[in-house]
Amino acid sequence: MTLLSWTRRTVLAMGAALALSPLAAPLAASAQTPEGVLIVGQVAEPKSLDPAAVTAVNDFRILVNLYEGLTRYKPGTLEVAPGLATSWVVSEDGTEYTFKLREGVTFHDGTPFNAEAVKFNFDRMLKEDHSFHNTGPFPLAFFFSSVTETTAVDDLTVKFTLSAPYAPFLSNLAYPTGLIVSPAAVEAGGADYGRSPVGTGPFKFVEWRANEAVVVERYEDYWGEKAGTQAVVFRPIEDANTRTAEMIAGGIDMMVEVPPTSLSQFSGDGFTVAEQAGPHVWFLILNAKEGPFADKRVRQAANYAINKEALVNDVLEGTAEVAAGPTPPAFAWAYNSDLEPYPYDPEKAKALLAEAGAEGASLTFYVTEGGSGMLDPVAMGTAIQADLAAVGLDVKIETYEWNTFLGNVNPGLEGKADMAEMAWMTNDPDTLPYLALRTDAWPDKGGFNSGYYSNAEVDALLEEARTAVDQGKRAELYKKMQAIVQEDAPWVFVANWKQNAVTSNRVEGFELEPSFLLSLQNVVKK
Repeated sequence: MTLLSWTRRTVLAMGAALALSPLAAPLAASAQTPEGVLIVGQVAEPKSLDPAAVTAVNDFRILVNLYEGLTRYKPGTLEVAPGLATSWVVSEDGTEYTFKLREGVTFHDGTPFNAEAVKFNFDRMLKEDHSFHNTGPFPLAFFFSSVTETTAVDDLTVKFTLSAPYAPFLSNLAYPTGLIVSPAAVEAGGADYGRSPVGTGPFKFVEWRANEAVVVERYEDYWGEKAGTQAVVFRPIEDANTRTAEMIAGGIDMMVEVPPTSLSQFSGDGFTVAEQAGPHVWFLILNAKEGPFADKRVRQAANYAINKEALVNDVLEGTAEVAAGPTPPAFAWAYNSDLEPYPYDPEKAKALLAEAGAEGASLTFYVTEGGSGMLDPVAMGTAIQADLAAVGLDVKIETYEWNTFLGNVNPGLEGKADMAEMAWMTNDPDTLPYLALRTDAWPDKGGFNSGYYSNAEVDALLEEARTAVDQGKRAELYKKMQAIVQEDAPWVFVANWKQNAVTSNRVEGFELEPSFLLSLQNVVKK
């Protein structure tokens, strides 16, 4: 039996069995997955398998096994190391980066990886007149907005010319937006390329069955150490309870983002729970353009009204800490430790609402059923609704599955909602504020500032920080930004989470990464 037919038959059978018998102990014996095939329970269906076209960590967790970038993160860190580039030289003024590329690397379609392929990738994303720019959109092209030209110097040398020094450049190359795709595959697939991905990574794409599974298999001609498993099946299981049930029953070998209330179910023999701190922030986007939250006092009132300690301790079972601002403490060098979280003070919230004339205001609140880094979003949304009701606000919840939720939130809340849940897991302290707090990052300008926050001083600090070469100077600028943003309260700052995953005792060699990505190259399935 072929790998493809096995994975199709088994995924269907396991799903049907679990639908009939959730959490049934006898299923564990009947749902044994085969040696060498790793079944991963994901939090949602991917939106695309084109790294330039997606934003969710859920999708990135698949992509980093299919593709590689010029740089990568050293295991266990967010430090940059060589990837498809073996070395690089930066010009004295910080505006030219010249990379030497790895020899003997091929894409999964057999075409060569070279400097022209790198140029194709960045020109496709950044140049509107490129022949395949219409295969986008490219929502995180912001990461490389300082690149003015990509030049293939020779077959194994590529040079990037920047408009100004850009401190996060090497880190952004290691992030999934910088992963390199096969030009030939894009030319063949066009706008549908994201359904048939081709990279250089340790696994190659086999098939994507919508709402059922993405199947990849070991790439035997990989330039480096070959993957430890024959294949990986990524199964989208959005409901956290169903994902937990499948893990207990043996229908999946690995589960990411274990709900806090379910962690105790994996404390016995047969399972291993992994935890890893990383740069994560869970927050509420507030519509600062229209409605009650256009008034800073009402935004501050929401921060005082919500009992974040209770959310962290009761809903999240102590798996997170209360957030003080927009920058996660995992970025220790850039984090403003002088900031204290908004305290729980419903009386202060009521006073601010009265001062703003917003008592009894009606609010529409977008909540998601689940998604990358969203923790326990329905339970959190319900608790937040109750806290806001306690200070006199009338909150109506609208709940959506993850991709529909993103389709509503990312284009902006104007005319639709007053607030929305959100979580970001980032690679650099520049990323989240630059993409979601600048005036020039409003949705109609291509960013993710879905609440339309605008502060000229914050804009200036962020622009200066990303071009500062000295890390101490960058840190000073980011800390000033955090203090202003906390005072302006464009978001409700809720939690910084410690990520987790659980594996069966048949899985060896798995480690979580602070990047929140899911590298499976060294995993062995017994």
